[in-house]
Amino acid sequence: MNHSAAPAVIVTRDLERRFGKIAAVAGVSFSVRRGEVFALLGPNGSGKTTLIRMLCGVVVPSGGEARVLDYDVATESDAIKARVGYMSQRFGLYNKLTVAENLRFYAAIYGVPRHERDDRVDEILEQLGLQDRERQRTGTLSGGWKQRLALACSIVHSPAVLFLDEPTAGVDPFSRRRFWSMIHRLSKEGITVFLTTHYLDEAESADRVALMYDGRLAALDTAANLISAGLRGRIVEIRAPQPLAALNALQSLPGVRDMVSVRSRVRALLNDGLTPNQVQAALDERGVVVDEVRQVAPTLEDVFISLLEGSEEGDRSSFV
Repeated sequence: MNHSAAPAVIVTRDLERRFGKIAAVAGVSFSVRRGEVFALLGPNGSGKTTLIRMLCGVVVPSGGEARVLDYDVATESDAIKARVGYMSQRFGLYNKLTVAENLRFYAAIYGVPRHERDDRVDEILEQLGLQDRERQRTGTLSGGWKQRLALACSIVHSPAVLFLDEPTAGVDPFSRRRFWSMIHRLSKEGITVFLTTHYLDEAESADRVALMYDGRLAALDTAANLISAGLRGRIVEIRAPQPLAALNALQSLPGVRDMVSVRSRVRALLNDGLTPNQVQAALDERGVVVDEVRQVAPTLEDVFISLLEGSEEGDRSSFV
């Protein structure tokens, strides 16, 4: 969905957060528009959670500025907290309360007027398919149902912006897929969804993707644009009867930057100067039987690895 004409609801300029001498977030600038699904990727320790907590008004920036719904995160955090939803990695649910009791508790915390709470809770229960479990103790729910309840609690006050910090961590693939259906439904209703995730296949479902490393943004664009333009090198797939032998042989071949074995295939990231024919010849020389070596289209994961390699080598040319 194209949100280019929608107003920006999140804007950061040179945003920083330092903990002593460590810069958890170092000069980050971007904007997110109303109704957009914005995915933030990055390895552990890259600054994702610190960034999201600053945007929620929980952590005060050390430098730069950020505005959410036109409120300053440093000076108007209470106004932001009342107008956004936040779902943390641990869900923040009370296991001894029922599903409905958790929702009523969060409705009160978020300031939903008392005379509106029961109707709003009933509405959310139906919207997220929780009505048959409203009397069930939260501690007895599966991971997927807890995830759904956590989402319900984060939107019970009808926020304009929803922050989700690794919302699908630890849940099964089916629950992840259903969760993303709910995210896109909220986006169509005009809610901006800003989320962090380690799942690159999920990020491809977002409107835009930001790759974060060492407190900085390494790239920011649509997943399609990142895949088509963001890769340094080429991807080849090697099909071999003994993929482990091919994997071991590739480790000593100059120009092979990264590789992984998947079933009977090896997927390798090569420098531009190394061709599939040269890989085939090198494997032949090493006595590795190969059925096929072919160049394949890159994935977002391939782009991510390539950008991180450039960051670690000190190449900042790819940074936004």
